[in-house]
Amino acid sequence: MIFKYFRNSKLMSKLMITYIILTVIPVSILGYIAYKQYTLSIENQVGEYIPKLLEQANININNQLNDYRSLPDSLYNSSDVIEVLRKDAYQNNSALFRDEFLVNNALSRMYMTNGNSDILGVFILSNNRLFQSTNKTETGFQTEEFSSFLGDTFDLNGGTDFILPNQTDLKFENNPPFLLMMRELRDYENQENLGTMFIAIRLDFIERAMKGLTADRDPSIWLTNGSGNIIYHSDSDKIGEIDTKFSQYPKVNGSFRTTNWLENDLISSYKFPSVNWYSFHKIPLRELMEDTNLVRNGTIIVFIIIVVLSTIISVLLAWNVSNPLKKLTVLMKRVEKGDFKVDLPMDKKDEIGILAKSFNSMIQEIEYLIRENYQIELKQKDAELYALQSQINPHFMYNTLETIAYAVEEEEKDEVVEMVTILGRMLRYSINNKEKTVSIHKELSHTKDYLTIQRFRFEDRIEFFIETDVDADEYVIPKFILQPVIENAIKYGLEQSIKIHIEVTIIVNELDELEIRIKDNGPGMTEAELKQIHLTLDQNPMKRMSQFGLLNVHARIKMMYGDSYGLAVNSHEGKGTTVVLHLPLDDDRKKGVS
Repeated sequence: MIFKYFRNSKLMSKLMITYIILTVIPVSILGYIAYKQYTLSIENQVGEYIPKLLEQANININNQLNDYRSLPDSLYNSSDVIEVLRKDAYQNNSALFRDEFLVNNALSRMYMTNGNSDILGVFILSNNRLFQSTNKTETGFQTEEFSSFLGDTFDLNGGTDFILPNQTDLKFENNPPFLLMMRELRDYENQENLGTMFIAIRLDFIERAMKGLTADRDPSIWLTNGSGNIIYHSDSDKIGEIDTKFSQYPKVNGSFRTTNWLENDLISSYKFPSVNWYSFHKIPLRELMEDTNLVRNGTIIVFIIIVVLSTIISVLLAWNVSNPLKKLTVLMKRVEKGDFKVDLPMDKKDEIGILAKSFNSMIQEIEYLIRENYQIELKQKDAELYALQSQINPHFMYNTLETIAYAVEEEEKDEVVEMVTILGRMLRYSINNKEKTVSIHKELSHTKDYLTIQRFRFEDRIEFFIETDVDADEYVIPKFILQPVIENAIKYGLEQSIKIHIEVTIIVNELDELEIRIKDNGPGMTEAELKQIHLTLDQNPMKRMSQFGLLNVHARIKMMYGDSYGLAVNSHEGKGTTVVLHLPLDDDRKKGVS
């Protein structure tokens, strides 16, 4: 159905549809595939690159945490502090205040003035006593909150643990995000618990470690513990909250993609080597592909411009080919109806231009001949010959142009060039009325051109064979006497036969006459039809020569050579027809050839 619609469409539509199918659609598909492959490649590269950066950042953070874990060890270098922590009772407040002053000064000296700006404060809970040193005003560190850590009721086995900001009421001035490291203090000599030490560490060290991950983009970066509590987040407001999607994330060191109607992100994760922490890096794919999308949008704009320009060029080229043929077809239909007041202006020099010029010349000649035919006496022999030999069948021209148009649609360039060349040659032969007689060679060449055109139209339904036993360049015959007979054979032969075979033979018979035989394998004639043909040929053919091609040829031969010559028809129903032309063998007539 689609092929039939396409085949019956106008030439302009076919050319544009072919252009879209062969150019626009494939290029669009290839561009889309290339873009998808390129974006996927970038996504894979980032998916492999970011986890490596996370791994390095985690190692740096882990090394920093190890350094912080070793900070409480400095206390063991001060015997005075250890002695204070070993006390469990005081006789008066003076001694208590003196010990607090000693320990607080030691904490300030060891941790607050050593140049480590990440430490916000240090606290020690020991035997219901609180020792502390901070570099910012703090609130919320209440001994009641850490009652489980007082005395010897809680044992960390000499290890460390971390308390998140949302797990304590401790606050510092300007509310900086921090992590509270908790370390048990052991008396290794007495194997007793001296208390618990708390160090408030600013989260800037994590931000510094993650700095390399935010150099080019603005991703979301966060750290959580094994329960999904956010330890650090690039958005400080989310520190201390719970990552609600933590349980949905694959616990792998690598990247994965989240795709839904709300978000389309690339998330990379990595687990810390020594603590049950996870680091995450999330970037929206639209941001990741921002540069790619700019290139894509630019490419699309350029592609649209190219498509528009190429479409305009294609339309102009298609119009340049189809419009002259369309005009020529319309004019041929008018000519077929008898309107010779037509003209096809054309300034091209290609095949279409040659065809248009030949058409205009033909129409002008036909119009002139028709006008002359009505202005002079029909009995004048020269005028009759002039009109007869210039007759061109407009229907043949129209069908031939349709065949050429179809070949153009099918892009059969070689066939189009050959048909246009042959048609131009036929037109020049037909409209050149300076010659009343031509050599046999010229007439046979014109006949071959005509049969070749017909074979282009009907393909393998027509076969022909031409043979001559005379010197084709030496003898002359009336111009345009073979085509009407052959045209008649094709017309009636193809109506009832699938395939027609035409043979043209030129010999010198026993009467020393030039004999031209045109034989076909068509349906032949009944006896009644053949008798009617013979009767018509025996009558005055000049009255009927516009009605039948055979009669025209017969009349012209008689007018030129006399009643002794003419045309004879032999036919048998179902066995084909043979038309024999009898002409004088007179080479002197060659002088009439220009």
